Amino acid sequence: MTTGSSQLAIPLHVSYIKSLGDNKDDLAYHLTAHLRMNAIYWGLTALCIMRHKEALPRDETIEFVMSCWDDEAGAFGAHPDHDAHLHSTLSAIQILLMHDALDRIDIPRVVKFILSLHQPSGVFAGDSFGEIDTRFLYCAVSALSLLGQLHLLDGEAKDRTVNYIVRCRNFDGGFGNVIGAESHAAQAALAIFDRLDVIDEETLGWWLCERQLPNGGLNGRPEKLEDVCYSFWVLSAMAILDKIPWIDADKLTAFILSAQDLEAGGIADRPGDMADVFHTLFGVAGLSLLGYPGLQDLDPVYCMPADLIEKMGLRKPWNALKRKTA
Repeated sequence: MTTGSSQLAIPLHVSYIKSLGDNKDDLAYHLTAHLRMNAIYWGLTALCIMRHKEALPRDETIEFVMSCWDDEAGAFGAHPDHDAHLHSTLSAIQILLMHDALDRIDIPRVVKFILSLHQPSGVFAGDSFGEIDTRFLYCAVSALSLLGQLHLLDGEAKDRTVNYIVRCRNFDGGFGNVIGAESHAAQAALAIFDRLDVIDEETLGWWLCERQLPNGGLNGRPEKLEDVCYSFWVLSAMAILDKIPWIDADKLTAFILSAQDLEAGGIADRPGDMADVFHTLFGVAGLSLLGYPGLQDLDPVYCMPADLIEKMGLRKPWNALKRKTA
């Protein structure tokens, strides 16, 4: 495996994403069934950012999404015959929106499913089994917003949700995944709620920029290794706070490009490791926010093409770096 380059190998990455579902007899294909819906979202979004949305067949993609409908729950699982989950439901909504096929969804039933997972504390469970996490809270808030139904989480329900996030805030300005947990990058629900007023923006901005390591990569928590996926998770929060200039953009760009697989395509978590579609999306997403030339603008709040979010009237305040010319 050859890694690294000073340029984004777009044709290779497009081919890599197109090939992911080709070998359905491969053991790895079946071992990742629980991530299939999310993987399609990751791949499609990466293709959109690289301006090759057409590389995945639209009709086939839509039919797969609909085959994951859990009619008992009224939402989407990660794979046909899997139980519905907030994460896979958000991915399904995002995929269908990117393909202008949201009319295939029974929106009232999906909304009912999402709201049924709202806990008295204000957080959301991921599914009927009850695991709670602010990442599931984000999935719920983002999905309701994309469906045009965020008004149903208003008043006392909205206050409970915002207050739960506030209770996850730590002395360093960051937020944990649950109350009492250490700060972790990737918390964007407050931007959708227009409640950035509860954040100490300067302290949080400092904590986020401190995630950059000497090699240019970003980590998600102190004392952790750098990881390409945080090129989006950290930068998205910094874009929302208008603080991307606080990090060394050139060093981060070089780190992301160094993690490319220049033989088979795709981007890994760090140089020398195996590429996967998750890190491919978030590496490309990070490059978009860094103003890498030739890429489409990405909305950091929803992690979707910025022009689509703008068209839907959902754009929140954020600033990426200016797009460079080749």
